Amino acid sequence: MMVYRLSKGLYKNDLSGRGAELAGGRWNSKGIALLYTCESRALCTTEIAVHTPLGIVPVDYWLITLEVPDDLLLGEVLVHQLPADWKSFPHPNVTQLIGDAFVQEGRLVGMKVPSAVVHGDHNYLFNPRHPLFGQITLLDTEPFPFDERLFVK
Repeated sequence: MMVYRLSKGLYKNDLSGRGAELAGGRWNSKGIALLYTCESRALCTTEIAVHTPLGIVPVDYWLITLEVPDDLLLGEVLVHQLPADWKSFPHPNVTQLIGDAFVQEGRLVGMKVPSAVVHGDHNYLFNPRHPLFGQITLLDTEPFPFDERLFVK
């Protein structure tokens, strides 16, 4: 399976989950390293767009393509397992508790979660400190120009 992420150029080869560890996110609390990826390039684009003010076109982004072995066992969180407000903004603490528990249990290297941005699409979260994380291969990094029409006021 291929998964994707968009990253600033300085961090294009960094799969440590350090950014999420420092800032926290929808699926992790500050202090918990987690690598966020998307099932498609389009979802990556949308994820960046919702966090960028209108009128500002993101620059110096790179598309990172990762290959996850098909035999790598992943967990999954289904929408019906989540409370009704799970995708609200700002995000509720419950999703962070789920991601934190996933990392702290350490049973699985990755987890498929529903996207809060695009209904029916999915993000894949990976624990970069899991012993099997090394089986995930960075296949490619390439500059990613955003279409300016996505950011017009």
